[in-house]
Amino acid sequence: MSVTPLRAQDEVVELCRDLIRIDTTNTGDSATSAGERAAAEYVVAKLDEVGITDAELIESEPGRANLVARIPGADRTRGGLLVHCHLDVVPAEPAEWSVHPFSGEVQDDYLWGRGAVDMKDMDAMTLAVVRQWMRDGTTPPRDLVLAFVADEEAGGRKGARWLVDNRPELFEGCTEAISEVGGFSLTVRDDLRLYLIETAEKGIGWMKLTARGRPGHGSMVHEDNAVARLCEAVARLGRHEFPIVMTKTLRAFLEAIGEAFEVELDADDIEGTIAKLGSLARIVGATLRNTANPTMLDAGYKANVIPSSATAVVDGRFLPGQEEEFERQLAEILGPDIEREWIIKDQALETSFDGPLVEQMAAALKAEDPGAQAIPYMLSGGTDGKSFQRLGMRCFGFSPLRLPPDLDFAALFHGIDERVPVEALRFGTRVLDRFLLSS
Repeated sequence: MSVTPLRAQDEVVELCRDLIRIDTTNTGDSATSAGERAAAEYVVAKLDEVGITDAELIESEPGRANLVARIPGADRTRGGLLVHCHLDVVPAEPAEWSVHPFSGEVQDDYLWGRGAVDMKDMDAMTLAVVRQWMRDGTTPPRDLVLAFVADEEAGGRKGARWLVDNRPELFEGCTEAISEVGGFSLTVRDDLRLYLIETAEKGIGWMKLTARGRPGHGSMVHEDNAVARLCEAVARLGRHEFPIVMTKTLRAFLEAIGEAFEVELDADDIEGTIAKLGSLARIVGATLRNTANPTMLDAGYKANVIPSSATAVVDGRFLPGQEEEFERQLAEILGPDIEREWIIKDQALETSFDGPLVEQMAAALKAEDPGAQAIPYMLSGGTDGKSFQRLGMRCFGFSPLRLPPDLDFAALFHGIDERVPVEALRFGTRVLDRFLLSS
């Protein structure tokens, strides 16, 4: 198999810069979100330039644009492979950044900007690969479906989830899918880098908590205060440490980590093993247990008025197989006086780390990095894989990047000064090309 042409490796940087410069901020409110249609139109134009003229641009509502294209494979009797990428990004405050978050500047061998790792890098790598294929007349081994979607950062209700609910025929025949937050490296030593392939995600349980009480004057003695009742419940929840649950993905990950770092896994100190991973411990550490973090509070309208209700928003995440147990835990912690309403509730995701697709990921990484070893892991956050799983696909996170050993990769997601190494983009393009041509 030939090495990915230099043109694609060079073009990926340009494509990623262009996408970063299109402000696709998703505030969670369509009225204040921006740019998703402009980004989708950019991708349509780049596909059209090389002969992919049937990409379908679909709006779930005005401005919330998604596009789907299918590249026919050599063997159309096989199940198709979906590559899904989101075009939206979380907000960024320019005053906090070293460079403007939508400038797409290249400095110190990095490409800087909001979306550089989440996930316009994968958008660009996918575009660079398929554009090169079209120029060369290359046909993938099986149908390849490309989906560039809106609204992932707010749960996908205007993007992947909407497409699955309203246009499932676009993904007909797809049996497997790849997307973000997997395939990145963790350096163990000069001759060994672990590449973490995402095979599982925690479920999402964003909830609104409400406490009710008797309203009254703030100057009086008051024993039925909704604000106090809510704060007590939220404090209990925020302090609570949920028990560790050993999922099959966590066990496989820990065994691989123990072998690579030559440390014996202490079943009584799993968190100590995770701590050896440095900055990556923040991502992996949250996959040990269910979590519930209070994030927003709202109550009252005047200093001397005790309100009749108070509300809080909590970001809850539950492990695969733990949905019912998580609800039981919440009820026990919060007590009967706190009302709970789901804002977004979405299933956890978990697949096994085996089969031809996994072998092809590992082989593609190894071909570009002889020190590569692919291992499974669970993502503490969520991706659009949750939506596509509903169509029966096995979903993986595979957005390959070889990272510098000292880069705090976890801090870049939704963080200030988000950036991706230029050479990592080129590496990822080569790996993705090899993988897709062998899959």
